[in-house]
Amino acid sequence: MRVNVVTIFPGYFESPLRISLVARAIEAGALEIQLIDLREHGLGRHRQVDDAPFGGGAGMVMMIEPLASALQPLSGSHRVLFTPVGHPMTQATLDDWATREEVTFVCGRYEGVDQRVADNLIDEEVSLGDFVLAGGEVAAAAAIEGIARLLPGVVGNPDSTATESFRHGLLEEPVYTRPAEFNGWLVPEVLLSGDHGKVEEWRSQQRLERTRARRPDLLADGDKSET
Repeated sequence: MRVNVVTIFPGYFESPLRISLVARAIEAGALEIQLIDLREHGLGRHRQVDDAPFGGGAGMVMMIEPLASALQPLSGSHRVLFTPVGHPMTQATLDDWATREEVTFVCGRYEGVDQRVADNLIDEEVSLGDFVLAGGEVAAAAAIEGIARLLPGVVGNPDSTATESFRHGLLEEPVYTRPAEFNGWLVPEVLLSGDHGKVEEWRSQQRLERTRARRPDLLADGDKSET
């Protein structure tokens, strides 16, 4: 899979692309990343990429011309603009992107991006959450990591991605490891029982109870059972 990132700060990605599962995916050839410096498509000798908004107001707006130039060679890619006004990025979003051959992430900055970019050059507008950051680079880095771990052969045990949070509309159950007792704090006895049926029953119940307590919105359609 190939991911293109259009950004005015390509250096932001130097560390995230060199560690953990993302680095493993790249080294294995499962993932290719192309960083596209929007400044190289900027206007004039100062490589301008932003200008004052029509109608006045605070901040600067990213111009359409540099973005059109950067995106023109990527017309066959699924193009995503990270913006606070997009739909929320969810696990389902990442699942979809991970099945595509090529995705392009456009990192917005400043007060926003000229709306004509979204209207004519973008396939999907996506938000990392209900908050505002300085730009879309954080969202792009999060998306790359989320995609990398879904690619075949990247995660050591593929089953680990099948039972985690947001699968089957539920949060993941609590997890424990050695020692079984620390400072008087005990691991639930069922996990030490060796009875796999009871363990799975406990985990299933914990997923449901945790979701009901912390994210009841995920159960808006009624309690969900795992299949």
